[in-house]
Amino acid sequence: MTNSWVNWAGDQSCTPASIAEPGTPEEVAALLAQAEAAGRTVRVAGSGHSFTETVLTDGTLLRLNKLNKILSVDRASGLVRAEAGITLNAASNALHPLGLAFPNLGDIDVQSVAGATATGTHGTGAKLQNLSAALQSIELMLADGSRVELNEQTDPDGWRAARVNVGALGVVTAVTLQMVPSFVLEGVETPEPVEDLLADLDTHIDGNEHFEFYVFAHSPLAMTKRNNTVELPEQPRGKAVDWFSDVLTTNYAFDALCRLTRRYPATIPYVQRGAAYAGSYRRQVERSYRVFASPRLFRFTEMEYAIPREHSVDAIREIKEVAKHYDTPMPIEVRWVAPDDAFLSPAGGRDTCYIAVHQYQGMDYEPYFRACEAVFDRYNGRPHWGKRHFQTAETLRERYPHWDKFAQVRNRFDPKGRFSNEYINRVLGPVG
Repeated sequence: MTNSWVNWAGDQSCTPASIAEPGTPEEVAALLAQAEAAGRTVRVAGSGHSFTETVLTDGTLLRLNKLNKILSVDRASGLVRAEAGITLNAASNALHPLGLAFPNLGDIDVQSVAGATATGTHGTGAKLQNLSAALQSIELMLADGSRVELNEQTDPDGWRAARVNVGALGVVTAVTLQMVPSFVLEGVETPEPVEDLLADLDTHIDGNEHFEFYVFAHSPLAMTKRNNTVELPEQPRGKAVDWFSDVLTTNYAFDALCRLTRRYPATIPYVQRGAAYAGSYRRQVERSYRVFASPRLFRFTEMEYAIPREHSVDAIREIKEVAKHYDTPMPIEVRWVAPDDAFLSPAGGRDTCYIAVHQYQGMDYEPYFRACEAVFDRYNGRPHWGKRHFQTAETLRERYPHWDKFAQVRNRFDPKGRFSNEYINRVLGPVG
């Protein structure tokens, strides 16, 4: 195995002293013992869908893709025990025949369960929390190889810290997930005028189980998506239709247009207006996870912030205006989630609007992202832990009411900083 690691976007890489793929918790413990003996730090990689430096290490890098089994299923209660390395897609496919599903998912589902929850990954739905809220219990392995089971009964503070942990507490080896009965969604996508949406935004958010939209800086139209549960049989689309819609149009064609704008930035307004108009009416009736997620076959980098829901309209308008002044062909994505109580959840304690900005591979992202971050800062924004931002522990501390409680749990579980790296020390501060 080569001793290098690169994330999905291709913009984060490292050369660890050791990369290992343990297949059992006992193998994880042995690798932690080796790292301790060698004085190495340890980081864990999921599917590589974080855009930050969170995984980077010159010590030991653990990849948990072999820890990918469903361990037990209680169909009556909906509780599922799974190893940490299983992907959201693999879990969805395994559990659907048993009548269970995730209550919500984001727009991709290739992440590992541990990685998605550790970074506060989310979907959209004003009454639905982020994915980590489904973690009823978490098996965490500490630097000495011991395992602790964290839930609301055994260790409430440890549990609230571990649900969104950014890999700073130890190695999550297994989780117990609260699933829901499997369901069919009707997904409807339509282009609509941005100003019409913003004029009556609460009606759209509260009138749908899942509502989101994409907006382009240079287009008056938004590409909306509404997903709602229906009592209808699944209506799978043909493979050719799927390929044309999800691969050819959404990925290959848009990728080609982005490459054009990278070479000729003056074409960006025309490409954006065309892309928004091309987002024509589309309806899909399918099992939930097939409606939630779509393939992402071209590369980009991303920043996403969680702001209080009440600032949605003002912030969307400001970010759309900022984006006009920078060369990016990519859209702005807007979603909403319910509050939860994980210590480091970006949606912790407040109804939340998530706004994501993107930059195509090979195009300068930093000036654009910094300008957007200045807007998010004014609204007490909290960054998505898996996406780019320029914050430090000093700038973040006041934005999280339970920051110090997370630090206390971290000091308790990892007093030597075995699971830290430069990024963790920058955004969470050093241990102690």
